[in-house]
Amino acid sequence: MSISEPHPTIGLTTISRTVASLAVGVVHTVERAVVGEGRMRTARGNAWEAVCADRARADQRAELNRLVAELTAARAASSRTQWERQPVG
Repeated sequence: MSISEPHPTIGLTTISRTVASLAVGVVHTVERAVVGEGRMRTARGNAWEAVCADRARADQRAELNRLVAELTAARAASSRTQWERQPVG
């Protein structure tokens, strides 16, 4: 008595994965051909861009904090001079 094992079938997910894998390979090849080897995006390049963007945001945040501090100081000084000018009565 022999037990027949079911034949492996190709499912919809197998086809989708294959198509996606081929599409990624084609896009990668086209990108390499169009932009050139030296201009390909890499993980290192992406990380450096992220570092630069973080630094730029930190600089902008520091500048904004400086401006807010200046405005707060100017407003406090203005309030102080108005309070000192009020007549005593």
